[in-house]
Amino acid sequence: MLQLDHLAVSCERLEAGVAAVEAALGVPFAPGGAHAAMGTHNRLLHLGPGLYLEVIAIDPGAPPPGRARWFDLDSFTGPPRLTNWIARCDDLPATLAAAPVGTGSPLGLSRGDLRWQMAVPEDGKLPFGGAFPALISWDGPAHPAKRLPDAGCRLLALDISHPEARALRRALNGMLDDARVSIAPADEIRLSATIDTPTGRKVLR
Repeated sequence: MLQLDHLAVSCERLEAGVAAVEAALGVPFAPGGAHAAMGTHNRLLHLGPGLYLEVIAIDPGAPPPGRARWFDLDSFTGPPRLTNWIARCDDLPATLAAAPVGTGSPLGLSRGDLRWQMAVPEDGKLPFGGAFPALISWDGPAHPAKRLPDAGCRLLALDISHPEARALRRALNGMLDDARVSIAPADEIRLSATIDTPTGRKVLR
């Protein structure tokens, strides 16, 4: 069974993305790190037990990874926005076998004492235009959310709007049981997160 692990806000420049999300939520982000295998870097925000938000961008100081970056960051343009959600599982190969074609192949990654495997599509593009979750499996008990400062933020809802909402729900049937995640029909793909903050409920899109 999948569990909601984290949300990703993509941006062209990490500093600008962090500033935009900090202004929207009214809380500061904690340090993150760099992902050498992807040529990206991020900053993080605690959203509750086992859950966090990352702002992620291409790292201009890193060499090209020689492959498509995750979250289709190679094609990202425009203002910072919520683009992806990431779900964790205990058995990544078995979960991938039940996932839509194109969800990706396992890639072993690490940063400090954090070790994980993540399914990264060959072209960087997740199924359903990025609305299907990226799949992750953490090796051992270490997890970013456990070491992030609690800024008083909690995820209340993740709303996914999609032209193929019914097909997306079918693809996730039996894989995810989380009342916070809803999928509704719409003319275009949109992700929005309702977050309880120290200054009230905020919606991040």
